[in-house]
Amino acid sequence: MPEKNAEAAGPPVPPEPSEPARPSKPAEPEVRLLDAQSLRGLAHPLRIRLLGALRNDGPATASQLAERLGESSGATSYHLRQLAAHGFVEDAPGHGKGRERWWRAAHDGTAFDESLVFDEDPATRGAAEVFLAEIMKIHTQELSNWLGQTHNWSVEWRRGSDLSDFTLQLTAAQSHELILKMHDLVNSYRDLPPEEGMEAVRFHTHAFPRRVSE
Repeated sequence: MPEKNAEAAGPPVPPEPSEPARPSKPAEPEVRLLDAQSLRGLAHPLRIRLLGALRNDGPATASQLAERLGESSGATSYHLRQLAAHGFVEDAPGHGKGRERWWRAAHDGTAFDESLVFDEDPATRGAAEVFLAEIMKIHTQELSNWLGQTHNWSVEWRRGSDLSDFTLQLTAAQSHELILKMHDLVNSYRDLPPEEGMEAVRFHTHAFPRRVSE
């Protein structure tokens, strides 16, 4: 005789569906916000190029960077120490077996506060001009290098490159909003799992107002 409280037999109850796994959010890049003091510590053409080389190509020694940038190792050593004093670069442990010091970038990127262009201190304004001029020069050089080397890349990578410009009618607030959205989209592609055919890809964004008469 069945027990009084026994459940009636029936088809097995399927387990409740588990919540679909959410894709992990890409790690936010660690960005150093420049203030007047750190800007003056960075605003030297060679220092800016040294920091960019470490961020883009990974840890290196002063001698390696000197050869890559066409400078003397004495100059790169001095300016790396200055960058370290301002917190832009640091020792890279686990690299190399000799006595030569290896360096790495301390942050993923640098954020520039536009108010520095209008700072009361002439030295800060001058440093801002040097910084922006060198960034413009680097962008121009990278584009020139790409155009001169396109024949060495596959058709697929030439299709995967871009050299476009757009003109939109926007308010300053709308332009700022669009810039932030573009940055968020680009950063969403950080830390993708390794895949065959991956290369380091440089993205430049330039946004500025112009008047029709210019």
